[in-house]
Amino acid sequence: MIRYLIRRLLWALVLFFAVTVVTYVIFFLIPADPAQRACGQLQTQQCLEQAHHFLGLDRPVYVQYGKFFGRLLPFDFNGLAHGHSPIKMPSLGISFANRQQVNSIVGGAAPVTASLVFGGAVTWLLISIPIGILSALRPRSLLDRGAMMFVLIGISAHPVWIGLIFLYLFAFKVHIFPLGEYCNMINPPVGTSCGGPVQWFYHLILPWITFAILFAALYVRMIRANVIETLNEDYVRTARAKGAPESKVMRSHVLRNAMLPVVTMLGMDIALGLGGAIFTENVYDLPGLGRVLRLSLDNFDLPTTQGIVVFGTVAIIAFNLIVDLLYAAIDPRIRLS
Repeated sequence: MIRYLIRRLLWALVLFFAVTVVTYVIFFLIPADPAQRACGQLQTQQCLEQAHHFLGLDRPVYVQYGKFFGRLLPFDFNGLAHGHSPIKMPSLGISFANRQQVNSIVGGAAPVTASLVFGGAVTWLLISIPIGILSALRPRSLLDRGAMMFVLIGISAHPVWIGLIFLYLFAFKVHIFPLGEYCNMINPPVGTSCGGPVQWFYHLILPWITFAILFAALYVRMIRANVIETLNEDYVRTARAKGAPESKVMRSHVLRNAMLPVVTMLGMDIALGLGGAIFTENVYDLPGLGRVLRLSLDNFDLPTTQGIVVFGTVAIIAFNLIVDLLYAAIDPRIRLS
């Protein structure tokens, strides 16, 4: 277990290094000049020269990347050489658009995206697991055919279109849900009525459903196929032949084995959902990482764009590592060594 964890951590470091290299090179090769964005409207020759020197654009690419990667590390080797503490806070840079620390920008938007992604994951599991199981137990029934119709619609419809339809029907016409707004669950702004767990949950119902429909459709199809396949296994027939109750056969033999691929898929799809959340956040005007990323691309705010990419990479690597460990704990047949 320890050896497996060490191997995974080393591979995660290699992957993180590769992603930062690719990200930095891509943005370095773009034709626009970052110094012009750093100077803003005051694009004098002196300001451009100072910006070039401050950003390190007057030095070779590998030196620029070294400074960029050094800011991401929690260790300060220069401080250690001068007798200071070697521990520092990793820095994602300073925004060109508003001169704020990218750490604070990402830190303010990340909880919104996390609320959308993890709440959406719970939503698509609550939808897909019962529908997939019932469809497998009653193949070619009216329920099964209806589930397959839901799968086709969910896979074919784009989240932007679904979100706009939901906003028009349930928010604008029927007035059941709000027209898009995010309420802070823990620390709502002073003087506003939009805050607290109840308002947070109420304002995220439509975004969760919009975000979850595509994944729920895929999971219904996968769970249905897994349950049908598991029902035909020898150990299931043996358990029934021994007189085990059908509820115990389903719970201990069928579902426990049929749900194992769901754990693997969940880890990959939550990572994928971090990128797909940009559509839902822009439809419902949620101040998450997706909307911040779009605004940073529109404004050519390179530090913010790079910071979000780096933060997303770390989150995806960490979550996939957790899922791998959970998968090994759930299935005792897996030997990590």
